[in-house]
Amino acid sequence: MARRKISIIGAGNVGATCAHWLAEKELGDVVMLDIVDGLAAGKALDLYESSPVGGFDVKLTGTCDYADTAGSDVVIITSGLARKPGMSRDDLLKKNTEIVSQVSRSVAAQSPDAFLIVVSNPLDAMTYVAAKVTGFPKNRVMGMAGGLDSARYRSFIAEALHVSVRDVTAMLMGGHGDDMVPLPRYTTVAGIPVTELLDAKTLDAIVDRARKGGIEIVNLLKTGSAYYAPSAAAVEMTEAILKDQRRVIPCCAYCHNEYGIGGYFVGVPVVLGRGGVEKVIELRLNAQEKALLGVSIEHVKDLVRQVDPLIETT
Repeated sequence: MARRKISIIGAGNVGATCAHWLAEKELGDVVMLDIVDGLAAGKALDLYESSPVGGFDVKLTGTCDYADTAGSDVVIITSGLARKPGMSRDDLLKKNTEIVSQVSRSVAAQSPDAFLIVVSNPLDAMTYVAAKVTGFPKNRVMGMAGGLDSARYRSFIAEALHVSVRDVTAMLMGGHGDDMVPLPRYTTVAGIPVTELLDAKTLDAIVDRARKGGIEIVNLLKTGSAYYAPSAAAVEMTEAILKDQRRVIPCCAYCHNEYGIGGYFVGVPVVLGRGGVEKVIELRLNAQEKALLGVSIEHVKDLVRQVDPLIETT
């Protein structure tokens, strides 16, 4: 039986680290593609040479040619400019729309049946770009956001409580940015509501830090942005699809009637399995949560309004 094929577009820190996680989990053969000659090939070779130590048996390919990605089961799009200190996700909009449009067209031509996982920022808008350019069914196009954001949120809660991260379950919604909506009411530690374990002030501080988790790392690194957690979240989604795990994971998914969103890609809890986004789970939100989600959705809609005319010119 042939192994699954996973292609990663962009062999920077996020893409290369995705390849590392994928190889270690033996989820399939991995192709890394980058426009910089030799970059993907060098990283693929380096990673392959670690396989005897890591004990994983997968084929690793680095290339500049989209033909090498043909027939991929999953394609992870990491291409685009990374944020720099003082740069918002919105600042990236024009350039990354151009990049993601070109990448998506090339991917669709080679792998028309693939599932697309978008990592490029601004995430919600770039997921929309990939879906519009490829014309793929909405269940096969998704953005990596909620998995990353909830991982940050969960890690901060575990740190505050001095407990294992494995016991913390959390949910976030909305756009991937400073107005994302962490949901303490749907956050538990070994089944115990987090509101029973942390006071409101501490929890508010954790929520705020989770919202700003990306820029906190950007400011620390000064010359780059986060890549370990984003790549781990993208691989978690890949594994859920390829293994038909039917995991409940928050991610950037298409919502029409759900939550009254009306046809946009926004962070929501979904069931991820063999069919990609198999179901959007609708939570009962209180008035405050609905208001916060509404603000976040309006920001996503504004980004999409800016993106639409840019797509036409790429």
